[in-house]
Amino acid sequence: MTDQWVSFSRFGDAQLVSLTGEIDLANAGEIGKTIVDRLNDGGKVLIDLTTVSFLDSAGVRLLDALVGDLLMHGTRTRLVVGERGAARMTLQLCAFREDVLTTDLERAAAELK
Repeated sequence: MTDQWVSFSRFGDAQLVSLTGEIDLANAGEIGKTIVDRLNDGGKVLIDLTTVSFLDSAGVRLLDALVGDLLMHGTRTRLVVGERGAARMTLQLCAFREDVLTTDLERAAAELK
């Protein structure tokens, strides 16, 4: 049951995936499966990580695989990481691709226009 870590909604014309809490080895696989099962091909996806309190290497691998797969299938994607916080810090320490990171939902949606 991933309801405690992931929820789905819309933000403008984009699909919004909101992650919260700790994303780690214990739940990353289940979260990834839930996201892949729900997303449609093509379009735009925003993944909001602003309420993620912990992100380990399994979470980083999950995000890397998701972004890669989405972009390969023509789905424009942004990770919303805020100005500071656990997800932003971890992704920056791992030298995650800066071209998909943004600070807030409005900016992310504008970048995908």
